Amino acid sequence: MGKIIAIANQKGGVGKTTTTINLAASLSVLDKKVLIVDADPQANASSGLNIDVSNLKTTIYECLVNGETAESAILKTEMTGLDVLPSHIDLVGAEVEMIKMENREHLLKKLLAPVKDNYDYVLIDCSPSLGLITINCLTASDSVIIPVQAEYYALEGISKLLNTIKIIKSRLNPDLEIEGFLLTMFDARLKLANQVYSEVKQYFGDMVFQTVIQRNIKLSESPSHGIPVILYDADSRGAQNHIQLAQEIIKKNSK
Repeated sequence: MGKIIAIANQKGGVGKTTTTINLAASLSVLDKKVLIVDADPQANASSGLNIDVSNLKTTIYECLVNGETAESAILKTEMTGLDVLPSHIDLVGAEVEMIKMENREHLLKKLLAPVKDNYDYVLIDCSPSLGLITINCLTASDSVIIPVQAEYYALEGISKLLNTIKIIKSRLNPDLEIEGFLLTMFDARLKLANQVYSEVKQYFGDMVFQTVIQRNIKLSESPSHGIPVILYDADSRGAQNHIQLAQEIIKKNSK
């Protein structure tokens, strides 16, 4: 039975898409079947896997708004066992069209229900907002990974996200759990980064992943080549960090 994990933080630039692509790739390297659901209109998780989003007939937009099936939109990637449900800039307008639909908060959950058990993990790359599509993502998910950038304003906005999660748990998805807080863009040489890590650990304790994602040039370069960092440079720190994260998640979910 597939586990659906949303990668969410309404703050932009914290590494959601990077985490989604590279965690998914690492899980597939560890022999897990993975589906990435690109729920961000910027479609970076799709283009980061070498998918030309401008030429797609069926994307998550057509699935949510026109009732197309997930199977009709899912594409295979260059990595064995890693598929993607791509996005498109049209998704920007989906929220307006979804407002008038019945059970509008459950549209993504209904869409993924027929396919989720084909995978070990379904990772949803959420957009940097707390709008209707992100609410759909959290309603469809079993758990959520919250990337936290190791910088001064790191904890700003997390309380708003946690409040949204609390509301969704009480009204839409009582089983939603926090999979963990993930420190991203971490530079151990910086005093500030270490202070942020200590602060996050102090607030959230065991909910913080032991793995931190360190700043890494190969990790930054790989999306421009349309491949995850593990294919771009398997020995890089960015690749090793994501393998460690994947192992941590597998271990946590095998208990």
